[in-house]
Amino acid sequence: MACSRLGLLRSVLSFTRSPLLPACTRVPPLLQHRCPHPDVPPPCYARYYATKKSKAKAKGQTGKVSINAALVEDIISLEEVKEDMATVLETLKDDFSRNLGIRTSAGALDHITVTTKDGKFPLNQLGQISMKSPQLIVVNMTSYPEATAAAVRSLQESSMKLNPEVEGSIIRVPIPKVTREHRENLAKLAKQFSNKAKESVRRVRTNALTHVKKVKEGVSEDTIRLIEKQVQQMADSYTADIDKQLATKTKELLG
Repeated sequence: MACSRLGLLRSVLSFTRSPLLPACTRVPPLLQHRCPHPDVPPPCYARYYATKKSKAKAKGQTGKVSINAALVEDIISLEEVKEDMATVLETLKDDFSRNLGIRTSAGALDHITVTTKDGKFPLNQLGQISMKSPQLIVVNMTSYPEATAAAVRSLQESSMKLNPEVEGSIIRVPIPKVTREHRENLAKLAKQFSNKAKESVRRVRTNALTHVKKVKEGVSEDTIRLIEKQVQQMADSYTADIDKQLATKTKELLG
């Protein structure tokens, strides 16, 4: 009897001291089919987290808004807002074309504004501008001789670095040669034009949003927010177009 107990005890000890079961057999039942062979280790499962770069990119993305203009025409005319912003962009393109060419023309002085006792007027409305040579523009102030001094002052204070010469009611304006400095001055003037255009776009946006706030009574807050986002979206788009026009013109001027 003692021998049989001793044999049973030895068999239990030998079983408990046997090598551990292969890792594969310890995989939860639902994953056991993934370990087809006892010599193949179970697969490792990794969880991938969003990187800081991807999070920042997702945070910067904003959904675009598109409103049917006909549905909110009782509140605001989005078409008119768009037309006003488009006019600003077209005016900028026209200014770039007429006033900022490397080759000087009579239109190079059209942007000059003269302040008189009667108000502010474009130089080309007060005097007759003509091109006498590639290096000389003449302004005939015979029609408004009393504004000659003011015109000279405006030419001197312009960003074009001009030094006009006066003979009676005739203003002779020597044009600087196309030097690197002259090109850089034109590029600065282009920047000024683009900044004014951006201000005009912001003014259109502000006026539109002010109008919406005045008529918001009886209109849902969701509709108001959508209109505001639409107007801001339009302003951002035209501002981006202005930056593109400036970049193109600056590259052209600086060579």
